[in-house]
Amino acid sequence: MDITFYGAAGEVTGSCYLIRVGGKQLLLDCGLIQGPAKEEARNRQPFPFDPNQIDAVVLSHAHIDHSGRIPQLVKAGYSGRIYTQRACRDLCRIMLRDSAFLSEKDAEWANRKRLRKGLSRVEPLYTVKEAGKAMRRFRALDYDEEWEILPGIRIRLRDAGHILGSSIVEMWLQEGGQRRKLVFSGDLGHTGAPILRDPTFIDSADWVILESTYGDRLHRTWKETWTEMHAVMQEAGNGSGNILIPAFAVGRSQELLYLFAKHFDEWGLGRWQIFLDSPMAIEATEVYARHSELYDRDATHLFKSNQQQALLPNFHFSRTANQSMGLNRIRSGAIIIAGSGMCTGGRIRHHLKHNIWREDCHLIIVGYQAQGTLGRALVDGATRIRLWGETIRVAAQVHTVGGLSAHADQQGLIDWYRGFNNRPSVVLVHGEPEPQTILAGRLERETGAKVLKAEPHMRLAL
Repeated sequence: MDITFYGAAGEVTGSCYLIRVGGKQLLLDCGLIQGPAKEEARNRQPFPFDPNQIDAVVLSHAHIDHSGRIPQLVKAGYSGRIYTQRACRDLCRIMLRDSAFLSEKDAEWANRKRLRKGLSRVEPLYTVKEAGKAMRRFRALDYDEEWEILPGIRIRLRDAGHILGSSIVEMWLQEGGQRRKLVFSGDLGHTGAPILRDPTFIDSADWVILESTYGDRLHRTWKETWTEMHAVMQEAGNGSGNILIPAFAVGRSQELLYLFAKHFDEWGLGRWQIFLDSPMAIEATEVYARHSELYDRDATHLFKSNQQQALLPNFHFSRTANQSMGLNRIRSGAIIIAGSGMCTGGRIRHHLKHNIWREDCHLIIVGYQAQGTLGRALVDGATRIRLWGETIRVAAQVHTVGGLSAHADQQGLIDWYRGFNNRPSVVLVHGEPEPQTILAGRLERETGAKVLKAEPHMRLAL
């Protein structure tokens, strides 16, 4: 039995690992490669394995860098089951459809240029119809139940606390007289994060496949984060104008709404009208509402006898394009949460066009902003930005609120590993080389663990 690392090996994208045991082949995750155009072009390459020969897929969570190539896998001939947690299945229905829609639009845009140049057409990675076909292969599981999904392969999903329905995957593998237990962390959540439970501790394994996104840094405390948010709200409330918050549709948007409900009086939110202006975030929020059984104790208590409309009497969904455009006529008193989280697309760009040049506007950055994105430029102090060919002055006050990461930090990763009663060997995935090297050093020094760093196409005997 062995595992081959095809994605998220030395990088934080494209999670994909192939396990071979007893003549069966199992795929852990099948994620889209995200980043610069040159990197995303790798998504058009054939899979480095035969999709027809894969017997099952286990999906850790719905984020596109873990799930986004599943429709391509089915399109290429995969006909087995895709096992994942129930809430993850529901989020994938939204996220894969959105990914397909964007792929269709990108192909349509590219083909307009290509046809004018006499070049052949390009096809989308997959269509909305093909994403729907892939969803029919999903099999929803609950946390903490063991399932034999193939002869010699049993799995159990445990709460990873990263986004709704995210899973740590426990796997018991048997081949002849050999037995091994493999634990895949998936993406581990940030302990104490709003809404979700903390990551589950696992007591034993032979091998651990551990994410390492923030293997080189520590998050600020939650108390510091809430104090910072309070200060920003107070500052904005002392003036006029609007507050813009670019936010990821799944996870961050729902956390913000929960925090606004929890701190409604303390942060003086009664004077504002709060809008969630993202069709995808609205759908994801409805999925979160349907799966309240996955909330932590505080969120369960808050939502037990209330819906968000009651908890936030000044909260509004902005579903349609006309409703979104209507927000641009509001000159003061609106908090607008909109995608995309890094300001690379979506409705937030329209709100920036109508507000960012105003000195009474406040822009609150609540998530990671990758190098080269509009969001990163604003964080770095850009005084002018370009939107649809127009240069716009940046006069708004830009606030960066740290500490809201959905990933465990370095200490969180180490603490989770310490939950194992034995000291299983570790393979680090889903991290850049420098954070992995730093995390590996701490794990080896402080726990005595044997630590490897995954490399592309590395094959490891289990």
